[in-house]
Amino acid sequence: MQLDILTPEKKIFSGKVYGVYLPGTEGSFEILENHAPIIASLGKGKMKILKDKTTTEVYEISGGFVEMLNNQASVLIEGASLVK
Repeated sequence: MQLDILTPEKKIFSGKVYGVYLPGTEGSFEILENHAPIIASLGKGKMKILKDKTTTEVYEISGGFVEMLNNQASVLIEGASLVK
């Protein structure tokens, strides 16, 4: 699936991924390829990009929104910092 992660200042990530794990305001959840359409609010926590089944990239985010439609996930967040 295609994943685009944007902040007001810059694009954090854009590319094909296996999935993404997000901190929703009602609890954490995961979006994988061919997920049903969804719009959800995000809270403070860790966002994990699943580049493939073994490679991940983790960011600490402070809230935002995600939309999944036609196998494309768009994550709009206030800010993010890479967790090493």
